[in-house]
Amino acid sequence: MGRADLRAVPETRRALRELLRHWGRPGQSETAELLTSELVTNALVHTDQDAVLTATVGPDCLRVEVRDFVAGRPQPRRADNGDGTHGRGLVLVQSLADAWGVRPHGIGKAVWFELGTEMA
Repeated sequence: MGRADLRAVPETRRALRELLRHWGRPGQSETAELLTSELVTNALVHTDQDAVLTATVGPDCLRVEVRDFVAGRPQPRRADNGDGTHGRGLVLVQSLADAWGVRPHGIGKAVWFELGTEMA
């Protein structure tokens, strides 16, 4: 995804929806789209760099990873009362994903989440 190209967010949701079409967990698919949108938006807005999305559907879970090229580690934070549109992305990921985290790589980091197929 190109630097600060927020058109990538709906395109990413559509591609993920297609990937998950046969996953058999519609509720989880919607959650996956929401969480993926948050990670992609964060990567594009807060790093002003390109980002790479990887989604893997396995027998036990879905794993989505968004890799960027800025080393700063993101932290979940509560939104300020005066700012209703910013600050909730990682809090959503933290509360809705079965697992999530941040791992450094050579240049930058990858923020990832997993959703298990056992949960409806």
